[in-house]
Amino acid sequence: MSQITFAHPWVLAFLALVPMMIAWYVWRYRKQNPALQFSNISLFRGARKTFRQQTRPVLYILRIVAVAALVVALARPQSKMSRQEMKVEGIDIVLAMDVSGSMLAEDFKPNRLEAAKKVASDFIAGRRHDRMGLVVFSGEAFTQVPLTIDHNVLQTQLKGLKSGVLKDGTALGDGLATAINRIKDSEAKSKVIILLTDGINNQGAVDPQSAAEIAALYNIRLYTIGVGTQGLAPYPFRDPFGHVHYQNVPVELDEHLLTSMAQATDDGHYFRATNKKSLQQIFSQIDEMEKSKIDVTQYAQTKDEYAVWLLLAAFALLAEILLSLLYYRTTP
Repeated sequence: MSQITFAHPWVLAFLALVPMMIAWYVWRYRKQNPALQFSNISLFRGARKTFRQQTRPVLYILRIVAVAALVVALARPQSKMSRQEMKVEGIDIVLAMDVSGSMLAEDFKPNRLEAAKKVASDFIAGRRHDRMGLVVFSGEAFTQVPLTIDHNVLQTQLKGLKSGVLKDGTALGDGLATAINRIKDSEAKSKVIILLTDGINNQGAVDPQSAAEIAALYNIRLYTIGVGTQGLAPYPFRDPFGHVHYQNVPVELDEHLLTSMAQATDDGHYFRATNKKSLQQIFSQIDEMEKSKIDVTQYAQTKDEYAVWLLLAAFALLAEILLSLLYYRTTP
């Protein structure tokens, strides 16, 4: 980047002379007396000023330009070229999100799934230097987005998530195993999986605790998030006529299992979100715990730029002198 600075910025205060010179010229023009006096000016009625008379103020304008350019030159303008080199010790993160039917419960507004998508989207937006991926699961697991630095693609796929695409149920082990498979070969300094669910494990071929222990073998840190209020949650049901009715259903979370899974990995944690605000706070905590290390090296080079202003001042002053001696010459 290039930017203009001044070695002696206080000198620029003398630019106040410019409006003072203009004001003095206007005052002098209005107050000047005629060189010759006539008792009758009828001879001059209808006479027009010549082009030379009309353009004579050009001389004073050139003088003003010369003074302004000289002040800027004395302030010593400089162009500063700067460059930055960044070295990022990135973190690879895979979001494993539950999209089972129970995620449509409306104890979160508008529902658990939409609230989780919004908070996860904000989390992704704040991690510009990290590779991230997305795994979805319910009764089975699927890689929605492999690890990528293209967060626009990730955000688009996250926004389009909906329940009912996969077989219903909650396969925690399969969801975690799929996420592990996507991140285990990463060479990043830190590998993280964030698993978000609102249910208990009731589907899948992989035992959740065994999957967590495999994650530990690959030095993957696991954060588990349990979503749902305490007690009952309103769940929408559609009758044969297409009308939506709500029924309170019990919130079922195996917090003991989710805690055990997280603790099986180095510095893993389990969090409980009972509303959207607490879910935002959880992602903020994870964001703080998983900061990327960025080394920034700055280079700067300064170059004086006053010469062009000195040339402008000299040109304006010389032009004024030559024009006054040749074209605008007057006889005393």
